[in-house]
Amino acid sequence: MIKISFLLQFLINPKTVGAVLPSSNFLGDRMIEKIDFKEAKYIVEYGPGTGVFTEKLIKKRNPKTVLVLVENNKEFYSTLKEKYKEENNLFIVHESAEKIERYLREYGIPYVDYVISGLPFASLPKKVSNEILLNTTKILKEDGQFITFQYTKIKKAFFNQFFTKIDVKREYRNFPPAYIFSCTRLTNHTEEFYNVKNTNCG
Repeated sequence: MIKISFLLQFLINPKTVGAVLPSSNFLGDRMIEKIDFKEAKYIVEYGPGTGVFTEKLIKKRNPKTVLVLVENNKEFYSTLKEKYKEENNLFIVHESAEKIERYLREYGIPYVDYVISGLPFASLPKKVSNEILLNTTKILKEDGQFITFQYTKIKKAFFNQFFTKIDVKREYRNFPPAYIFSCTRLTNHTEEFYNVKNTNCG
């Protein structure tokens, strides 16, 4: 049923869903393998979809760790709200990831340790992608990480505009095979390039 729903949403919104099937468990494991769950206090997930990565984050996180899900697709948002309605320290936002700063302020979250993303940057408008990644660098703590997957490496140069350190791995046990980008937040480079200050939501 989930696969049918995912396919339907892809057919309706191909630019924002970006895949015909949910991510595999293998990809999910690779996406979260760098997270220090003992120390992480705040984790954000962009585009959780049907919750493949979300489920793993919830199972592994410290119960006190706050998890924020940002889902722009109404159907997926409704599914997530129902699925996790009993979960503590979990906020689900029906909005574009561009607006993440507003919601972190609303929930009293001062910074983010990790941002996990399922967004299809290859098909998103460039302006939207710029805003999402710029705001991501502004909310991440000094050594925070942005972890995303893409089906090609075509966006690596684009990610390098926002993150100086990028580790790339490939997961073949996914359809289609995917690249995982683990990106460390820039310090001065982003501020100089875009003439903005990193506020860490403060």
